[in-house]
Amino acid sequence: MTHRTTRRLITASAITAVGVLALAGCSAGSGGDGGGDDGPVELTWYMGAGVPDDIETAEQLAADFTAANPDIKVVVDASGPQGVELDAQMRTKLATGDMADLFWYNSGALMQQLNPDQQLLNVADEPWVEDLNEAYRGTVSTDNGTYGAPVGSGMGGGFFYNVDVYEELGLEVPMTWEDFMANGEAIRAAGIDPVIQSFGDTWTAQMILLADYYNVSVEEPDFADDLTANETTFAGTPAAVASFQKLQDLTEAGFLNEDYQNTLLDQALAKLVNGEGAHYPMLTFAQATIEQNFPDQADSIGFFPVPGDSAQDHGLTSWMPSSVYAPATTEHPEEVKKFMGFVASADGCDSITAARGVTGPYVVDGCEIEGDVSRVVSDMLPYFEENRTSPALEFLSSVKGPNLQTIAVELGTGTTTAQQAAEAYDEDNRIQAEQLGLEGW
Repeated sequence: MTHRTTRRLITASAITAVGVLALAGCSAGSGGDGGGDDGPVELTWYMGAGVPDDIETAEQLAADFTAANPDIKVVVDASGPQGVELDAQMRTKLATGDMADLFWYNSGALMQQLNPDQQLLNVADEPWVEDLNEAYRGTVSTDNGTYGAPVGSGMGGGFFYNVDVYEELGLEVPMTWEDFMANGEAIRAAGIDPVIQSFGDTWTAQMILLADYYNVSVEEPDFADDLTANETTFAGTPAAVASFQKLQDLTEAGFLNEDYQNTLLDQALAKLVNGEGAHYPMLTFAQATIEQNFPDQADSIGFFPVPGDSAQDHGLTSWMPSSVYAPATTEHPEEVKKFMGFVASADGCDSITAARGVTGPYVVDGCEIEGDVSRVVSDMLPYFEENRTSPALEFLSSVKGPNLQTIAVELGTGTTTAQQAAEAYDEDNRIQAEQLGLEGW
């Protein structure tokens, strides 16, 4: 069924959303020609080329803004690299002053690595900043300024599930990990893969580990601060090791699809929709792909968070949207601020909805979700509304080693144990923290 929802978006401080995993972009050069009698001021918006939905969103925002502001033309340049190559290029372009007037990039820890106080345009004094959700604002701010505007909505991390399979087997959405594993046994007995994995896209291997952070935060509320200060570790924290153990549990139970090492994300979604598997760990942004590729079956897919040990403390790990930023060196700061103000407005939210549909709650006060929303979004919204969310760790700590996906693949294929994987990730974090020169490391 389709759930019709009209809601004024909440501003709960627990809301988040990327994405860990949202790809971002950097510049091929400072943009902008013209202005005044020579025609409109032209702003170049640089971004990575890897996510079609992101490109469509940027192009919609640029077109709608330019139509309303004919003296300013925003041009999207989606030719940037992806992944760690993008991260390295981003830092280099900013450091050398070779950045476009605008760029699309992650919120949270990766933004903090850009030396924002020195290299990004500070928009803290703009009136629209007050309309930004408090938690989102924290992911694009330092003690000295605010630097980004959101180019999407909040997301959740957890399990997509096939509602038809659940109904046919008489299963209920699990509130604890024990309940989840029991559901898995019933699903396997019916000849269906309990959990689909897609290690062919290696970044997806880490989803359970990342999406379990809400449960870590329940047990260890100070974990993010202590990790940043080098006062705790994953391997030395039972609640954190438990995240790795969940992936080990699925492998040892034989719950995974036989071809999981080669399956890609789109193939995994097809398996889920077709009932070949019952669960798929993923960020909720992927529901847009389900709606596009399987419009007649999209409402047979639901969503729930990664369960923990307590049904009473059941909650959602959430991701903040990516953001649009500007370098401090832009030649058109006033025009850039005007565009960012449009992005962070109800009109900007409408542009995003026109480009990619409703994928989650917006982080701008005054934006609304209207009309039909997917079952996945409907399942996710109550966690935001009831403040039962925690930001993903990457939005709370700048300690984020780059090799978690490789470690997750090794764990998910049975090469290592949960404890060994946690220890390997601690070492990965140590190397990264020392490279960044973080205090205490």
